[in-house]
Amino acid sequence: MTGPLGWLDRPDERRGIRFAEPDGSWRLWSYAELADLVRRYAGALRDAGVGAGDVVSIVETTGPRFVGLLFGTMLAGGAASPVAPPPPFGDRARWAEHLRGVLRASTPRLVVHDPALSLVAEVCAEAGVPAYDGERLLACAAAAVGPPPPPGPDGLALVQFTSGSSGRVRGVRVPHAALAATVAGIQRWLRMTPDDPTASWLPVHHDMGLVGCLLAPVATGSDLWLMSPGDFVRRPLRYLECFGRRGARLTAMPAFGLDHIVRRVPPEALTGLDFSAWRAVIVGAERIRPALLAEFARFTAPHGLRREALLPAYGLAEATLSVTGLPLDTGWRTATVEQAEVVGCGRPLAGAQVTVVDDDCRAVPDGTVGEIVVRGPSVAAGYLPAAGDDTASRTRIVDGEVRTGDAGFVADGELFVLGRLGDGVKVRGRMLLAEDVEAAAVAACGAPVGRITALLGQVGDEPRVVLLLARPEPGWLPAACAAAEVVAEGVPVEPIVVPVGAVARTSSGKPRRRLMWQDYLAGRLGLGEPATNGPATREPATNGPATDGSAGVLATR
Repeated sequence: MTGPLGWLDRPDERRGIRFAEPDGSWRLWSYAELADLVRRYAGALRDAGVGAGDVVSIVETTGPRFVGLLFGTMLAGGAASPVAPPPPFGDRARWAEHLRGVLRASTPRLVVHDPALSLVAEVCAEAGVPAYDGERLLACAAAAVGPPPPPGPDGLALVQFTSGSSGRVRGVRVPHAALAATVAGIQRWLRMTPDDPTASWLPVHHDMGLVGCLLAPVATGSDLWLMSPGDFVRRPLRYLECFGRRGARLTAMPAFGLDHIVRRVPPEALTGLDFSAWRAVIVGAERIRPALLAEFARFTAPHGLRREALLPAYGLAEATLSVTGLPLDTGWRTATVEQAEVVGCGRPLAGAQVTVVDDDCRAVPDGTVGEIVVRGPSVAAGYLPAAGDDTASRTRIVDGEVRTGDAGFVADGELFVLGRLGDGVKVRGRMLLAEDVEAAAVAACGAPVGRITALLGQVGDEPRVVLLLARPEPGWLPAACAAAEVVAEGVPVEPIVVPVGAVARTSSGKPRRRLMWQDYLAGRLGLGEPATNGPATREPATNGPATDGSAGVLATR
């Protein structure tokens, strides 16, 4: 076998995945043990009726069962479709409706779920979709049988659901060839070998955690230290110890992960940790604040992490994952656009071709802002049939290219990403983006990532900025509003105080700006109370990234 399944032919008995245990220990599953689990699940899925091209929805938490089902589905000839499990303290009804939408869009042959997630079985019963407890599926299956040969390069390997930041979630069809191209591109980019362990806390249900921090290390045959997002939120030092004590060298995270570390880990807690072998921290998110990169670099430098190890990157599910990334050992750079400092996201990876076009889809010169368009071998094969109207999304796959709906420009071959075209308004002939307003407001008051969210749109014929301030501290409000007003050049700014955790986010953690703007216009926003000069009185739901893997986690767009 080749591609992401190639490791099954000669699984290593010495290396494997170490899963974080609740008691602080790590449970090692060697690749030989995992390969056996994969083959057993492939046989069990075939026994349950999965055939070539069938979609299998996997609703599992981070653990060996997820790995066995993911690769087992592909080995059985099906397309694995990971679905983030319901949040432990979230809105169960809302998540159930999300799962119904996923089932309508993907029409899976069956759903396999964590035994503790009874809600999954309830929703599947309503929808008439067979649902299997992951443990019982394995226990009740016949002895593992040899699965059919894996499908060809055009067969589907994955169905990735987009995060829904710009519209309804959609199922992206990822063929084996596109997945193999992305994994190979990541391996070349990071010069990955079996001697380069990875550590990750990212959810395994979305592209960067799934492809970049699970499939790529497994395909390489390198050790992997795997935590859940909740583990990371509660104990970020445990994650850092993977690099400072256990030898991990590669990782990826959104910008707010860096922020969480520097705010929650006391500098003295790093005593004795050695980061000198840690050579790559891929940073992918919406907009990366240069000050945050510098702060993280200063925080870790006394313990050996080099500035050049921080690698800003850009990607999206429609390109399987990776589009651009900063080359190793080069160091990030910034550019100034409309008085905003923007971090470069590197050069094209995995054979990708990146073009910036104007409103008529014509390529624009270097340094000119337009829409980012991507072509290449990792571009997905389109979407599943839409389960409803998804025209709100600006991202689309047309004739083998991804029209991303993201604004950016190219300078000296490097891509600079500004934000979503759908999250802005025209002001005096230029596009004002929510990310620009948000970055200025955050910088002005020093708020943590995620505590201030900007919404932009039209109220009648006039543009308006709405600032959502999550439980602001004294002084945030005037500073944030003043900075937003400067960037917005006279556009009215309306602040609203909300509890921490109240901002609507996608399953990968990005603000659902369009949804919240529509709620604002309809008078349904109802997240908090009119802002005052003092902090809100309500207690926050959390003060950091979400703990469940279904919110507050990575998006690579």
